[in-house]
Amino acid sequence: MWEPSLRYPDPAIRALDPSFERYHLALAGVERLHTGCRWAEGPVWFGAWRNLLFSDVPNDRILCWSEATGGVATFRAPSNHANGNTRDREGRLVTCEHGGEQGGRRVTRTEHDGAITVLLDAFEGRRLNSPNDVVVKSDGSIWFTDPPFGILGHYQGLKAEQELPERIYRIDGATGRATVVAEEVSGPNGLAFSPDEAKLYVIESRSRPRTIRVFDVDGDRLRNSRVLVDAGTGTPDGFCVDIDGNLWCGWGMDPEQDGVRVFNPAGAPIGHIHLPERCANLCFGGIRRNRLFMAASHSLYALHVNTQGTPGG
Repeated sequence: MWEPSLRYPDPAIRALDPSFERYHLALAGVERLHTGCRWAEGPVWFGAWRNLLFSDVPNDRILCWSEATGGVATFRAPSNHANGNTRDREGRLVTCEHGGEQGGRRVTRTEHDGAITVLLDAFEGRRLNSPNDVVVKSDGSIWFTDPPFGILGHYQGLKAEQELPERIYRIDGATGRATVVAEEVSGPNGLAFSPDEAKLYVIESRSRPRTIRVFDVDGDRLRNSRVLVDAGTGTPDGFCVDIDGNLWCGWGMDPEQDGVRVFNPAGAPIGHIHLPERCANLCFGGIRRNRLFMAASHSLYALHVNTQGTPGG
């Protein structure tokens, strides 16, 4: 059983480099907000309602945590085995869905009236694999990864044959036209833009060891792919970026090092937040965008930090 530390500073928060100290609030500790998931993923903050949505992929549902009440309710079930979530620049929910009995493998947008619009479910006449994570750029374009993880069995989707290579796609926000922006990443997983949107970071989860790759963003294209972080024996999954360009990365390694690993823009590890579970994905939220929400295996955790997430979804 996990118990929050009663001590300040919280021993779960460790500086791996002195530069991390500026982001650590000495009087803030790790909080567990909810538990009872099978595999928690895709947190996204909606400030107008002070709510956080997050996916429970095997349980085929999206849950909603309320900052006002501290309670958790079901937002959508079934969810078509939803995984990654974000907001577009009009505040609408954009979701990666692995597929299930109720629908295909697709990227959807939930309109303000609750209607669901399918943004993409096939490319050149073939079905997507299992869209995993998604970000929306300031120009309204939607970028997402499409590995086959959700179709490998009947746990996070429905078992099916892979019809397309694993890729990263871009959907034009104005025309809806989809293009392939990368297909050399082995097991593309979590992704995030740098604060100036000049770089796109992507987890390469089928390489051995896993890596965090970085691309230069050239309009609607990606160029100059290279490895930013060699994870060694670690298992990075998803991440978010703060206003200084640091990457707050969901991390799994062993019971002593599960949680969140923080890297500076040069790819050097500077901090670690220890959790009792492997962390899959995370986002910034709260009224000042200074609260880190961490979806970790069975549970949802939070920590106030001395920085802010980048604007947008």
